[in-house]
Amino acid sequence: MIPGNFKFKTTFWQDFTIADKFGYDAIEDTFKRAFAEWKDNPEYLTELVIVLNWKIGEHYDENNGDNTIANLYNRLWEEADAYAVENLKGEDKDYFYEMTD
Repeated sequence: MIPGNFKFKTTFWQDFTIADKFGYDAIEDTFKRAFAEWKDNPEYLTELVIVLNWKIGEHYDENNGDNTIANLYNRLWEEADAYAVENLKGEDKDYFYEMTD
């Protein structure tokens, strides 16, 4: 659950919402660019994981049972989440867990 006072510092939600309109490849490309650029920034990485999680929910069962896009977002979320869990340390990891709990 995101704390009520949480304010996004990125445009990830908007970026992925735009990519949604162009489909699977655009979503994957948006993820690759965002992840490559921001994976070493703990706050941005955390926001990326949060947005990917929200996008799973947004697309789940949205298209008459075709969960292709939700499954894509789930795979991307798993990749970003695993990277965060494996690579963040100390206060950065605490921040990640606090924001994604």
